[in-house]
Amino acid sequence: MKFTVSSSALSGRMQAIGRVISPKNSINILECFVFDIKGNTLSLTASDNENTLTTTLELVDSEKDVRFCVGAKTVQDAIKEIPEQPLEFFLNEETREITVVYQNGQYKFMAQSADEYPTPPADTEEVMKLQIPASLLLAGIGRALFATADDTLRPVMNGIYFDVKEGGVTMVASDGHKMACSKALNVPSETDGAFILPKKPATLARTLFAKAEGDIEITFSARNAVFRSEGATMNCRLIEGRYPNYASVIRQDNPNLATVNRAALLSALRRVLIFSSATSALVKLQIDGGKMTVSSQNIDFSMSAEESLLCDYQGTPLSIGFKGTFLTELLQNVEGDEITFQLADASRAGIIVPVAQPEGEQVQMLLMPMMLNN
Repeated sequence: MKFTVSSSALSGRMQAIGRVISPKNSINILECFVFDIKGNTLSLTASDNENTLTTTLELVDSEKDVRFCVGAKTVQDAIKEIPEQPLEFFLNEETREITVVYQNGQYKFMAQSADEYPTPPADTEEVMKLQIPASLLLAGIGRALFATADDTLRPVMNGIYFDVKEGGVTMVASDGHKMACSKALNVPSETDGAFILPKKPATLARTLFAKAEGDIEITFSARNAVFRSEGATMNCRLIEGRYPNYASVIRQDNPNLATVNRAALLSALRRVLIFSSATSALVKLQIDGGKMTVSSQNIDFSMSAEESLLCDYQGTPLSIGFKGTFLTELLQNVEGDEITFQLADASRAGIIVPVAQPEGEQVQMLLMPMMLNN
């Protein structure tokens, strides 16, 4: 049996789904890609038994339908070294030997039967469906990932919470110190619902759907979710449990508003952090009039740093402390030239929003303060 495929197209698809494969698998067959050929379409599948990724590509030609497995590392490492050209695969269906012929040579390796490869269980529970533009989904996931936790005692905090309500889908992540909240506006949904997407499939989705256009269809139940675009599918197991009421920690009455250039503040933070305590990374923001002073100190080594920035401030003079590394991460995940700090006092969480919200989205970041030693 013979089929022909583009080397770059095949390599790109394998790289997109190969990240799901765990380095140590208890089931040997999960170290393989599944090649499933039907007509002139090749479906490639990879799985870690909790998350299954599938992508499709068109073949140049194919002689018959066939399904088999090949070792993922072997075929992926070999084909990524071949420049763009047609690859001819010859499969001996009796011995399962595969010969890959390319312009300057050939590879030979063995295939395996795909009969034992696990397939995602059929969802017998009640499911919900929604469609969200790929750009909004990936933007929301990208902003939220940095704020997810690694908490074995509270696993619900280790993923991204999707809150589906009429008029929008809110994607939230928090580790108890910082929170990222992105709402994709005008996303239709028949009913309200929610699910928690684990960190691994969230990361995989950014690669799998990176080039997706149009909408991503999401089907989810209490235990599983399926993300589908044209040419790619991700089936994943969800985190079960009740997510905290994130909306209750976002204060609406913050009378102190400071607007500052995001890039300038980020640069100042990187310089000032060099002189902060390595254990606390405490950075102090002192805001008064049209000036924001960013400072830090390390008492143990008798060093300190201070830098002033112009800002537009409405409110009473205020000093507030934040963990500098967290604030830096947060600023790196907010788009826009200018951001606004919405502050109540030095003991309450600061809310940071872009002055110009991304099109079709509403973005909010929250950071808990640190105690200042005044």
